[in-house]
Amino acid sequence: MRQPFTPFTWILATLAVLLGTALAQSQNAPVEAAKLSLSSGQFGLVYQMFSITIAAMGAGFLFFVLAQGNLSPKYRPAMVVSALVVAIACYHYFRIFNSWNESYALTAGAYVATAVPFNDAYRYADWILTVPLLLVEAVAVLALATNVASGMIWRLALAAFVMIATGYPGEISGDTTTRLIWGTISTIPFIYIVYTLFVELGKSIDRQPPRVQVLTRNLRLLLFASWGFYPIAYLLPVFLGGGGLSASGVVGLQVGYSIADILAKVGFGTLIYFIALEKTAHDRSMGVTEDSTTPPATELPTRPV
Repeated sequence: MRQPFTPFTWILATLAVLLGTALAQSQNAPVEAAKLSLSSGQFGLVYQMFSITIAAMGAGFLFFVLAQGNLSPKYRPAMVVSALVVAIACYHYFRIFNSWNESYALTAGAYVATAVPFNDAYRYADWILTVPLLLVEAVAVLALATNVASGMIWRLALAAFVMIATGYPGEISGDTTTRLIWGTISTIPFIYIVYTLFVELGKSIDRQPPRVQVLTRNLRLLLFASWGFYPIAYLLPVFLGGGGLSASGVVGLQVGYSIADILAKVGFGTLIYFIALEKTAHDRSMGVTEDSTTPPATELPTRPV
């Protein structure tokens, strides 16, 4: 599915890049981790988890680039977006990894906080770019009619942008009321995204080949499950009271974020590939040419009873 780059496209992309840069350089970034001392095991666990995440994102990038040759041209844009998502994430995890190392120094067998705070705002810089792209992948791989896909893509991308942008002020606030207010505002676009994926997109899924229907439902569930960790992490300071996290809490948070990101980016992109591969095989079995952008009516059977 090829979509024209409208002025709105460039405006949204530019805003995302600028906001991501501002978040990454923010001096108000969450610094809970830098206030604590960690054992060698705690520091090492996060260190290794960041390393694994960087490797996973890098491997995902190579796979998504090389796998495009197995797909029909009209499904390759989804793979391009998948590769872009993990490339952006790989870069930001390098920055997160470096920030983690700079924030602690080994002293008398323990890792003690240095004067350099751990800048976890790189995560928001990553999410402001990658979360809208993840939703673009989900729609692009289905190769829907242009008039349907175009509007859905930009509504989802804008909702994702607003969700991340409004969540950040609460994330960096030490005040529980402020955190809850911004968290509530951020939940509104999240609910809209869930509604679009499960209701609006569901109508299109029902017209896909049976195997694609199953894979796409699994795709939505994976996205919903992996995203489920983020609001839990966001509310942890509220649950604990006082807005602080223990050393174990900080370690659990960083490990959990990393696992959720691997699932939401590499795992999601892998499912996108299998959907595109299935649709490519189905197109060929129906006699659709490789460069065709308009599938025949018989390509979209109704769900069998």
